[in-house]
Amino acid sequence: MDFELSQEQTAVRDLCRDFAREVVAPAAEDLDIHHKFGYDVVRQMGELGLFGLPFGERYGGAGADFLSLCLAIEEISRADAGVGITLEAAVCLGAAPIHDFGTEDQKQQWLPDLLSGHKLWSFGLTEPEAGSDAGATKTRAELRNGSWIINGAKQFITNCGTDISAGVTLTAVTGKENGGGPEISAILVATGTTGYHVQPSYRKLGWHSSDTHPLSFENCSVPEANLLGERGGGYRQFLYTLTGGRIAIAALSVGLAQACLDASLAYAKERQAFGVPLSKHQAIQFKLADMAMETELARTMVYRAATAYHHGGGEASDEVRMLAAFAKLYASEASKRAADQAVQIHGGYGFMEDYPVARYWRDVKVNEIGEGTSEVQRILIARLLGC
Repeated sequence: MDFELSQEQTAVRDLCRDFAREVVAPAAEDLDIHHKFGYDVVRQMGELGLFGLPFGERYGGAGADFLSLCLAIEEISRADAGVGITLEAAVCLGAAPIHDFGTEDQKQQWLPDLLSGHKLWSFGLTEPEAGSDAGATKTRAELRNGSWIINGAKQFITNCGTDISAGVTLTAVTGKENGGGPEISAILVATGTTGYHVQPSYRKLGWHSSDTHPLSFENCSVPEANLLGERGGGYRQFLYTLTGGRIAIAALSVGLAQACLDASLAYAKERQAFGVPLSKHQAIQFKLADMAMETELARTMVYRAATAYHHGGGEASDEVRMLAAFAKLYASEASKRAADQAVQIHGGYGFMEDYPVARYWRDVKVNEIGEGTSEVQRILIARLLGC
């Protein structure tokens, strides 16, 4: 068993680490304070090829593996989780479903712009009454005269309201299955389609540099050819999509946990208390030791899950789904503990927005919610155990 990164993976990590330090980190505070989407940062990520990392060269990708993408997300999120989620959602939720399930025409139409970062695509699963219970989808799509007529709403959708947003893949009920249950399909809807409305952005606790809106669809008509994959295959498709997304969110969590450790260690070495640096006090040492240990454990779990997902060949086996749930659950909760400890180590300064740990603390909570809550991960793990 080899725990060392390959030369190619190390090169991706180092490239993204330098980019995060030199470009993302200096912009992070301004983007957070003013709730701005970092168009220039996104443009430069596109120029570096980050949006095309795990895809083949045929459509403009870099031909790297899934772990390389996770390394990129980890390093970018270490500087700004809002920029990190922009990259994660654009690749894992936006481009990946089209790449994995799309027709050749769909791939040729959309992927070159998405993999270059010139355009962003979003993924519409969650609804006002269907979050963790994705099978309760209310959005409907009816096939009429060669077109899908869509009515419904989606919420908490990332990358759907920017100037470079190209469209959304949404899940909708398109009929009934043989057993009487809802037939759920995935459909591509381009930005600007009549009846497709991007609602005002949310006032979010964190991730201020990312773009998040609710969507509504009112007699929205798209060609029949915009069906993604087979009719009725939407449920299977988004389960596979979310498996990769959960591993990537876990990588984001590792980056944020590392950022908390970096800031706390630096502060503890500089700040004096009772005549010595904070880092010399055992109470602080124990906090730093726990943060370092849990961050590295989470990182190892993410790397293992990412490698297994990459070698899955397009199918999320029970083993891969288990590893993804392990990684997402542990990394998100470990990063939350790291953020709590980072604020505690900073004391009163940790409560002030002048210090980045305040932003880390705001950004980290959603990691336990998005792309499958901690409760859903535990349910999935229990089921896979045979409970």
